[in-house]
Amino acid sequence: MRFHLLLPMFLLLAPTVLVAVPARGATAEAQTIIVSAEGLADPDAGIYRNDKGLLLDDLRADARRQVVEKAVGTLVESSTLVENFALIEDRVLTRSQGLIKNVIKESAPWRGEDGFMHILLKAEVFLSDIRDSLKELSRTQRISLIKEHGNPKISVAVRVKDAERGSEIPPERSEIAENILKQGISSFGYRVWSEPESGKAKDGQADFAISGEAKFKKVSVHLNASGLDVSKYVLTSWTVKCLNPLTGEEIYFNNQIPRKQSWNDEDAALADIGKLIAAEFTKDFFEDHLLSPSKIFQLQVSGLPDYDTGNLLKKELIGLRHMLNIEFRDFQAGQASLFEVDYSGSRENFVQSINEYMIAPLNKKFGGKTFAIDSARGDTVQVTFTPPAGEETATAFNRLPPAALYEAAPGRLQALAKDESTRAKLRELDPDFAAQLDSTPPVAAGGAKAAESF
Repeated sequence: MRFHLLLPMFLLLAPTVLVAVPARGATAEAQTIIVSAEGLADPDAGIYRNDKGLLLDDLRADARRQVVEKAVGTLVESSTLVENFALIEDRVLTRSQGLIKNVIKESAPWRGEDGFMHILLKAEVFLSDIRDSLKELSRTQRISLIKEHGNPKISVAVRVKDAERGSEIPPERSEIAENILKQGISSFGYRVWSEPESGKAKDGQADFAISGEAKFKKVSVHLNASGLDVSKYVLTSWTVKCLNPLTGEEIYFNNQIPRKQSWNDEDAALADIGKLIAAEFTKDFFEDHLLSPSKIFQLQVSGLPDYDTGNLLKKELIGLRHMLNIEFRDFQAGQASLFEVDYSGSRENFVQSINEYMIAPLNKKFGGKTFAIDSARGDTVQVTFTPPAGEETATAFNRLPPAALYEAAPGRLQALAKDESTRAKLRELDPDFAAQLDSTPPVAAGGAKAAESF
């Protein structure tokens, strides 16, 4: 879960408190994410015959729209995006100029063996503006666009230590403080999950893990008037943090040295500690992090014959809707090569999501079971690549249409098919495109020029 946002915290926090969330945007209002995408255009379309500048403009425009579509895909389920593509395209995707904060990197355009012009683009996108646009669109059209995030599981552990005991004595769990904190979490409607004593992440573990530690000191005071000795419990320090158990990322932490405050007995002190920790978290805090646009996972691919094939696979992955960014980290011929993937697909059924939105489009491209998931545990997915039979691997990657087209909404294919020659090319590349392409007539050659003179 990688949420690049510096989140403003609660009024109860001291001014020096830091939120341990890598920042993509300076404030919640200006939240941004980094997205990589691939743009496509058909150089043989009639409207480009006498205007290669228009070809380059359309190629870049398609790349920018794909960047924005990927950002939309972090907030909207893929099925919802495809079903409402025309509406989202009209109200959101066409605003790519205003939604993209800046272009970080742009590749040189090239003509592939598949007959299309390609360009890769990496850009910073205003995610908060997209979310606002989708919310407004949902209200005006009376449809639910922004995806629900389920009922999160939150584990709680509060440990207490007596300051008078040595550092070699481990702190003890306090059920009193934990139960107070659990009551607050349950009031949000969330599930409270048990924390494993080992602290190691396991499948089915909590989505968030809250842990706190309080240190007490027992102070004895002699009352001269009565001659009695009175014991007080003083809180000397306390810490609290919230982390993602699967990745280990700390999404919030706070250390406090409280003002002079004492309690007559330890149980009363522990109850108040539970209240202090609970006050650090609100329902909005968890909802903001559930809306985090992506998570990082490690993709290990076995069977790549050479480094060039690894780079070809990276390019295919960049085109897929839920793959926001890809880094090719390590290569081993015939063994496990490592990719780091910034992924925006579902986390509730992660394996199914990877199989549907990564493996399936790749296998459709090659027409067989070329990629298969071996395992998916925690933040690591292991995949086996079996080179397609009958031709060189590199030839198959380059000759066949991009895997991204197999998950594209019909509107994207229709925008790409500027005239009947392009439609024929797509039908020849894959007959499955025919039904989607034939649903609307092609754009007439010269249409762009006519629009310019209007």
